Amino acid sequence: MLRSSRILFSKTPSFVPLVTNGFDGAIGNTPLVRIESLSKETGCNIYGKAEFMNPGGSVKDRAALFLVKDAEEKGLLKKGGTVVEGTAGNTGIGLAHVCRARGYKCVIYMPDTQSKEKINLLQMLGADVRPVPAVPYENPKNYNHIAKRFAESTPGAIWTNQFDNTANRQAHIETTGPEILAQTNGKIDGFTCATGTAGTFAGVTRFLKENAKDVKCYIADPPGSVLHAYIQSKGKLTDRSGSSITEGIGQGRITDNLKQDIGLVDGSFSIPDDETIRMLYSLLDKDGFYLGASTSLNVVAAYKLAKLLGPGKTIVTILCDGAYRYQSRLFSRSWLESKNLYTAIPDELKKYAVLD
Repeated sequence: MLRSSRILFSKTPSFVPLVTNGFDGAIGNTPLVRIESLSKETGCNIYGKAEFMNPGGSVKDRAALFLVKDAEEKGLLKKGGTVVEGTAGNTGIGLAHVCRARGYKCVIYMPDTQSKEKINLLQMLGADVRPVPAVPYENPKNYNHIAKRFAESTPGAIWTNQFDNTANRQAHIETTGPEILAQTNGKIDGFTCATGTAGTFAGVTRFLKENAKDVKCYIADPPGSVLHAYIQSKGKLTDRSGSSITEGIGQGRITDNLKQDIGLVDGSFSIPDDETIRMLYSLLDKDGFYLGASTSLNVVAAYKLAKLLGPGKTIVTILCDGAYRYQSRLFSRSWLESKNLYTAIPDELKKYAVLD
């Protein structure tokens, strides 16, 4: 269902906006946007689910709401309680919004490598933000484990456990997947997006596989993640190495959100950072989209899937969030040069790298 419906009467507005109850009611029901430049180039219809139009600015609003509601329904979270999570940013922002709307305290542990914009926003939303050194998941000092221990030792607190709490996945089985199917009139040939918790990918894939004939679902993977190698080797989990400029995606293990749907995956793409940056600048220049790096990676994967499946197909990906939370990095020449990515941008597009 689209956010608005056309009406036929003259002398009235062209569109009638939806009316919702509070912050929670505004989550979801986002538009599906055709990416014109890539659709014309491939002969396909390449669409992005405009999740940056959620009230908290990202796809993670959906997971945040379902995680909190699941804890309420189970009697784990009560009035005046505290919600604790380990997050690279957007889930924390979604939780901070939902907690403000529903009257809970919010404590966020996050890697200290995340953008200053995310940390500032969390603090402005009233969250207690606790950056910690970025270490692998296997390390007991990983931000997820610290969040869990804090919640367990704090009266009235719950750890939402976004990576392995399948309420995350359920959000996309019940909302995102059905919306995509309705918006494509049931005619979708391919779906792709990156995974961090895997809630979005697994939930949408599960719904589409059960309701759309012959749809192909591909994981989009950044450098430093093991999922592409896992899919390509048909189940061999390698050690994680390397890193990416993308935040909040990529994984070194199979999360519980992905575990039961891993057999539904048709393939994967490994997307280098230079392709992500080129696409990010191209989307701004050709289509007017001001998007984050994980979104740009998703669009690269959608382009690759369109080329793989051939002309005439309908491909959908997730436009996770905008660039506002990363602009001091992604549009900074000095930062891009420090990552050896400035030269990846075509000369005619370098005019957008205006920050320093």
